[in-house]
Amino acid sequence: MSQTKTLTTASGAPVADNQNSRSAGPRGPLLLDDFHLIEKLAHFNRENIPERRVHAKGSGAYGTFTVSRDITEYTSAKLFEAIGKKTPTFLRFSTVGGERGSADTERDPRGFALKFYTEEGNWDIVGNNTPVFFIRDPLKFPDFIHTQKRLPQSNLKSAQMMWDFWSHSPEALHQVTILFSDRGIPDGYRHMHGFGSHTYSLINAKGERHWVKWHYKTKQGIKNLAPADAARLAGTDPDYAQRDLFNAIERGEFPKWSVCIQVMTEAQAAAHYENPFDVTKTWSQKEFPLIEVGELELNLNPLNYFAEVEQAAFGPSNMVPGVGLSPDRMLQGRVFAYADAHRYRVGTNHQQLPVNAPLSPVNSYQRDGSMAFGTNGGAAPNYEPNSYGDAPKQAPRYAEPALALSGAADRYDHREDTDYYSHAGALFRLMNDEQKALLINNIAGAMAGVTADVVDRQLQHFYKADPAYGEGIAKALGVSLK
Repeated sequence: MSQTKTLTTASGAPVADNQNSRSAGPRGPLLLDDFHLIEKLAHFNRENIPERRVHAKGSGAYGTFTVSRDITEYTSAKLFEAIGKKTPTFLRFSTVGGERGSADTERDPRGFALKFYTEEGNWDIVGNNTPVFFIRDPLKFPDFIHTQKRLPQSNLKSAQMMWDFWSHSPEALHQVTILFSDRGIPDGYRHMHGFGSHTYSLINAKGERHWVKWHYKTKQGIKNLAPADAARLAGTDPDYAQRDLFNAIERGEFPKWSVCIQVMTEAQAAAHYENPFDVTKTWSQKEFPLIEVGELELNLNPLNYFAEVEQAAFGPSNMVPGVGLSPDRMLQGRVFAYADAHRYRVGTNHQQLPVNAPLSPVNSYQRDGSMAFGTNGGAAPNYEPNSYGDAPKQAPRYAEPALALSGAADRYDHREDTDYYSHAGALFRLMNDEQKALLINNIAGAMAGVTADVVDRQLQHFYKADPAYGEGIAKALGVSLK
């Protein structure tokens, strides 16, 4: 029979009575010197950290990435150095616009953020279940997210501000078409693909750079929810996707994804007919076919949701030798924004929390700040350069190859092209009649109550993508399309 543990305060002091507060007599007022009461109430008041401004509602699990193909011609990253090599991972799924208490079955993109705990540090790829995004420039990100949240006065969601923004942002049409298609509401997290969405890079041992797109193809098969089923689940089981993922892993039904890349050389990118760093467009898989490089399996549930999912911090600034970024404007904005959000939400030293901590040694000169765990560097110097041979030193062998840049610094119009429509139109024409009808009905329903000027402006975008696309929505809205 195991020995009963003694209840303690957070500082380790034994607690004699956890049922009764200290008071002045049996019916008198409570005493301020009841440190156990004060600690419990003060901690309770601080149990909620600020929720993520986006991706607030999420689910996560640990897993393993296993290499299935030699890609050392593209990258020197050690996690890819041998076929069969395994790297531990943590994957967080999420909805984007909803609050923590929102339903898992809302029509919304799904976040797909993956952390690799490699022997050279942590590597994060932040993406979604869609290969594209609504906007191209991070300067517009706060504006866009405001339209997905609530009105300042009524605190209500607003279809008017959502469609007003999109009607002024034609580059969003490709993502809008995906969002309102049959794939706009995945049936849980196991039955959807994931994408790095942005253009990233790989760098090999020779210092050669290749641009890449990351794809995660579900091995469970694609499944989506019909709007009526999604609405029913939102009222009866708003944690549907969380429950499905957790229970599947507990049963030993470990979800898996094939991990694939598309590869483009720097020379190909320079001569490409479209901007390869535009996150509102995809790369043709005929020109740049998918190369399967490994398998991702989720096989372990967190023990504590708050510690391991709510405090999990992902950011494209977390890189390891052999991988890199690109001139993708949105990706470059996220390099700052994600890490800064974690410093605000979780704390200056969020990287030291177990779910975020690398498995490899950390040797830095960063010190102090809230929640500095361990020895905080001990007696070692907190500056560099220094005269101590055993102190950490820079290692030039890990430097990335130079990236050629040109042009005068200015605020260049990110709407440099006029092709906002070819990708959305091509996607529409790939759909069968049933999928087209569902897309049109979903959009028409979402535009109910939107003012005529916004409807007219948005219908022009649909029509330019494909006349049948615009005409179908106009008919569903009862609008004459001239």
